[in-house]
Amino acid sequence: MWIIRRFTILLILILIQIHFVQAQFPVKSSNPWMDDYREISSIENYKSWGTYNIHDPAVLRIGDTYYMYSTDAIFHERRRPGERYDIKIGNIQVRSSKDLVHWNFKGWAFDSIPSEARNWVLEQSDNKGATNIWAPYPVFYKDKVRLYYCVSAFGLQTSFIGLAESSSPLGPWTLKDEVVKTKKGDRMNAIDPSVVTDAKTGKMWMVYGSYFGGLYEVELNPETGLPVKTGDQGHFVATRANIRKDNIEAPEIIYNPALKKYFLFTSYDPQMTTYNVRVGRSDSPDGPFLDFFGNDLRDTIDHYPILTHPYQFKNHSGWAGTGHCGVFANDKGDFFMVHQGRLSPDNQLMVLHVREIKWTTNGWPVVSPERYAGDVTLGSATFLSHLNKKDIPGDWEIIRIQDAKTDRKLEFGQILWGEGQLRKTEINASKTVEFLPNGEMHGSEGKWKYNPKSGITLTLKNEIISNLVLFVGHDWENQTETLLFTGLDKNGYSVWGKKVSEKSSHNNKL
Repeated sequence: MWIIRRFTILLILILIQIHFVQAQFPVKSSNPWMDDYREISSIENYKSWGTYNIHDPAVLRIGDTYYMYSTDAIFHERRRPGERYDIKIGNIQVRSSKDLVHWNFKGWAFDSIPSEARNWVLEQSDNKGATNIWAPYPVFYKDKVRLYYCVSAFGLQTSFIGLAESSSPLGPWTLKDEVVKTKKGDRMNAIDPSVVTDAKTGKMWMVYGSYFGGLYEVELNPETGLPVKTGDQGHFVATRANIRKDNIEAPEIIYNPALKKYFLFTSYDPQMTTYNVRVGRSDSPDGPFLDFFGNDLRDTIDHYPILTHPYQFKNHSGWAGTGHCGVFANDKGDFFMVHQGRLSPDNQLMVLHVREIKWTTNGWPVVSPERYAGDVTLGSATFLSHLNKKDIPGDWEIIRIQDAKTDRKLEFGQILWGEGQLRKTEINASKTVEFLPNGEMHGSEGKWKYNPKSGITLTLKNEIISNLVLFVGHDWENQTETLLFTGLDKNGYSVWGKKVSEKSSHNNKL
């Protein structure tokens, strides 16, 4: 009996050892979907749009199901084809998922644009706009699902944020009332709403705004979901350096209970090209919010850190428009970000990006360099607990996520028609770097080290990048599971890395 027991233990140890040896390598793993969806982009294929035609997503988790609501932006779709199939488009796309990977298209929330919102916009804008519903945001309160939505006219402040309610996340919806509306001459623009609740007091706040005047925050009555004071447009919370030219929009505030801080995520720049996500933090949901360098987000400067920006890893055409994010947590308290990604080079196809959020040792959120594809083989707690320096050496692709080095002519913070492709100075491309077993990096020009508690540290010629969070995930460009890292450098730029092979074949400077 003892011989059998010893043999069993030995076999288990051998299998564990084999697992860890195999786990050191990028392991082949197919992508859950293709990025180019032109073949199913037409309206008759709408039931197959699970991760496609995503624009301005926001996510609500109820039980074990995630519900996503988004602007009804459709690649190459026009009003007539929708009418031919008796589908009333333009009225908030709805999806559901159990795993954040496989999404089911559930249709559209409304049959038409709410008349009160539409009439307000048309009356204030000489009958312009009000052709779509923008940037919906869901909130679950007691036994009701609230859905905030906005209607506007491009390039004008004639905008309306309204509220609908339902007993189900899939509707049907009952229209309630206006929340905030704006007109020409107001300080702000009533679009892109999101809601946060004070963890201590239960007070509820809605943050909203855009290119016109920056971002504002208004207190809501939790019982009604409407402003505490009728007609209140709220207080000022964020802007940027050149607000007359450059865009800021799509705010969302989330609370991290472990850090006891509130984080305000915003999007900069044009939607189709250099759209990127920034973040500030505060001890209170109504601000003031400070950036990476301690600057108030109300100051007329550009703020850091940068979490996403157009990027390109090898073996892929790259992504633009990586902005207007939604942020939420799963039942384990792990945070995720969703946003649109526009497939380069044309930047017309809109594909869902779901990214894991990691937290630096000094309390800043950073996102995975790769899209989330579910739990991975190498992602087990057992493997991570045994991860050591020997697993690091090999070729890594590294990207600095930083500002676009370009200047474009814009209209209301957006690109002009015909200029939708990225310029070379607007995309952050990866460089392949060798991590040697002795801790050196591409010869004598840099070093690396790994500490299980503090993560990866890169020592370059003129700087040290520390506390890079090491984890495992899916490599979409190479269809493998591999090691990843993410973090921030001294400039507030995100630093992304992924291991692409055990053996080195390149030596490039960062």
